[in-house]
Amino acid sequence: MSIKRWAAAMAVAAACLAAGASSAQASLPVIYNFPTAIAASAVQPGGSPAGANVACTPSAAHPRPVVLVNGTFANQITSWNAVAPLLKNNGYCVYTFNYGGLFVGQIGSYGPIAASAGELKTEVDHVLSVTGASKVDLVGWSQGGMMPRYYLKNLGGAAKVNALVGLAPSNHGTTLSGLATLAGYFPGALPLVGALCPACTDQVQGSPFITALNAGGDTVPGVKYTVIQSKFDEVVTPYTSAFLTGSNVTNITIQSKCILDLGDHLSMPYDHVVDREVLNALDPAHASSTICTPILPAVGG
Repeated sequence: MSIKRWAAAMAVAAACLAAGASSAQASLPVIYNFPTAIAASAVQPGGSPAGANVACTPSAAHPRPVVLVNGTFANQITSWNAVAPLLKNNGYCVYTFNYGGLFVGQIGSYGPIAASAGELKTEVDHVLSVTGASKVDLVGWSQGGMMPRYYLKNLGGAAKVNALVGLAPSNHGTTLSGLATLAGYFPGALPLVGALCPACTDQVQGSPFITALNAGGDTVPGVKYTVIQSKFDEVVTPYTSAFLTGSNVTNITIQSKCILDLGDHLSMPYDHVVDREVLNALDPAHASSTICTPILPAVGG
């Protein structure tokens, strides 16, 4: 990332933190800033974001726990410092986990995607056990929005999942250049692209994994799918390759909700417009519109 872009990111981070300090609310702070999340990861490598992985009994209003699934090269704390506390503040039980390997505690989710889907299965079974719920909802970013589809299709996940919400998911693959772009934002990740990153080769457009995943249709019966994507995505390209086809699918281009949103692949989980749509997808009976404000690429807001 350029010095200019990092400077802009830090300015937004300072503004967010100042706003949080001035608030008297008891709710958890929601940090709409991707660089701040990277900094948090350095302090607590691989740790849980605020609001996640605490003892929780689902409410009648929100009877399904939400499992958050991060993307390639990320981990649970770099990905969910906005969504996890936001969901917790809205009354959800929230769970996150690391999968697909952790490299020096920072870089994660680079292992074979089929194996990672097995780790998701274990996590969902654990969450159902500790909460007593019958199903979960899944929210995933990038690989984390696509990988659960393998679980749903091949590992019995459809019986345990009500909805999958994908943020810029790599549903129909991407390019190695796109994955290299992604790796450039995670210090130390770039050397993993290629042979050292099975998840990368699995996600390449036309790979055997992607081809098999989408054979016979994009969806499985009984699960509701929502895809939220930015037309400025520089990793999953063309951006429309994130979208799914099916009667149980809702595809959302975020600029249709807010023309001022310049967010890209990196900013997706730290974009308040995107996160409003996550809440709407999880509870459509109480959906509401968001306030349209400028969103910065690679930062959020």
